[in-house]
Amino acid sequence: MTAPVTPTDPAPGADTAAPRYTGEGGALFGLALRTAVLTLLTLGIYRFWAKTRIRRYIWSSVQLDGTRFEYTGTGLEKFLGFLVAVVILAIYLGLVQLLLAFLGLSLFVTPESPGAALAQGVAFSLTGLAVLPLVFFAQYRARRYKCGRTRWRGIRFGMEKAAWGYALRALLYYGLALLTLGLLWPLATWRLSRYMIDRTWFGDARFTLGGRWTGLYPAMTHILVPVALLVGGTAFAILSERPALAAILPPVAAIWLVIGVVHYRVQSFAYLTRHTTLGGTVGFDARPRTGTVIRKYVGGSILIALAIGVVGGLLTSFFGVLFGGLMQMAEAGRPDGAAGAMAFVLPMLAALFGYLAILLFSGAAAYALIVQPILAHYTETLAVSDVAALQDIRQRAADRGADAEGFADALDLGGAI
Repeated sequence: MTAPVTPTDPAPGADTAAPRYTGEGGALFGLALRTAVLTLLTLGIYRFWAKTRIRRYIWSSVQLDGTRFEYTGTGLEKFLGFLVAVVILAIYLGLVQLLLAFLGLSLFVTPESPGAALAQGVAFSLTGLAVLPLVFFAQYRARRYKCGRTRWRGIRFGMEKAAWGYALRALLYYGLALLTLGLLWPLATWRLSRYMIDRTWFGDARFTLGGRWTGLYPAMTHILVPVALLVGGTAFAILSERPALAAILPPVAAIWLVIGVVHYRVQSFAYLTRHTTLGGTVGFDARPRTGTVIRKYVGGSILIALAIGVVGGLLTSFFGVLFGGLMQMAEAGRPDGAAGAMAFVLPMLAALFGYLAILLFSGAAAYALIVQPILAHYTETLAVSDVAALQDIRQRAADRGADAEGFADALDLGGAI
């Protein structure tokens, strides 16, 4: 076994392996399109199996040291977990509504006065706050489920049962970030990431997160600067009576801020990864580039928009010819009333079919042209040091009691791969 290395700067000559991503856009597009069609035909029920099949493809497309990752989750356990979560959520939200009714608040009445409208607004806010802990609970449980269903060289990953602890901490740290207008967002990111990483295992080896939360502030540069520009620059432009400058600064700052949010997500991931170790010796080095992520997203979006234009044009031409022939047949062999009915119904059916076709096509294309290229970039800019130490890791017991992301799906948080 090689000597321990620091997580931020692997020693020269260390036993290092770079993961590879071997997925193909055409294969993922075909899989995503087929499963989307089946999801539509089954009125959404097949989406649990669809996500499982897509994850299996993506997981198996990632190789480390010549070995592919495996995803062992099933659509059935996700579906059953979803049903259980829906029942629990219904009971919980029902109790919340009973409590609101006891306080004289209701979501389901039409306000007849400004006071009633204010009370209804308070009821909506309290309901949202009541659901918020479950959102954080679901995020932790979803990550735990994916870890428990991921294997490499037959060794499974796993996480400890600590979802409620994460939910309470998330409420605390995100609340502090909100109260400080975002200045303590790095603290929330680092603390909550450490809470999850320190409870994550690969076999009998534990992941640990080092570093400091203040180390995330450089990643926030492109958030803090546009906010300061928006507030200070706009105030200066107004006070100095420069209306042109006051009109230009907000859109420039807004675009810069969006880029800054992406930059923070990319570079905070890189910082946290570089300060993570496994078993005290295995280190990670991540160097994703914000510009590459943005280019892949924008480029993929442009390609999808162009493809949708082509598909929409083809569908319009096809249905135009089809309707012309049908109307000629209807006018020749049917009464005027029947021809008029067909002239009204068929365009509506065609519009619905075209909308669904474009929706399914764009979703599948997003996997192939946006999600997969960005995942490939993250994978191929990662390096794992002291790979030989992974051979000493042994199997861990299977995690039990996971709800198979049921709460994440029930709260509409299950879209992420």
